[in-house]
Amino acid sequence: MKNIKKMLASLAVLLMLFLSTQNLHAQCAMCAANAETSHNSGNTKADGLNKGILVLLAAPYLAAAVVGYIWYKRFRRKNVELNMRNEKLNLN
Repeated sequence: MKNIKKMLASLAVLLMLFLSTQNLHAQCAMCAANAETSHNSGNTKADGLNKGILVLLAAPYLAAAVVGYIWYKRFRRKNVELNMRNEKLNLN
């Protein structure tokens, strides 16, 4: 039950992140100038350029998420028993 709550909370956070997007202008100065003049003249290729840059920006984050998920699944420990003595610890 606890894991389901954690998973639902994580999904809620991810959903909120995806729904709270803003338009970004992630271009160098030269590309931005060319895209702006192209857009002002009625050409729609500037929108495609913006979307392409955002896709390229998302790829490293997606790759890191996949590697993290695989690492978590492979190295998590299940049913670990700790055999500790029932003595008072002195941390001096």
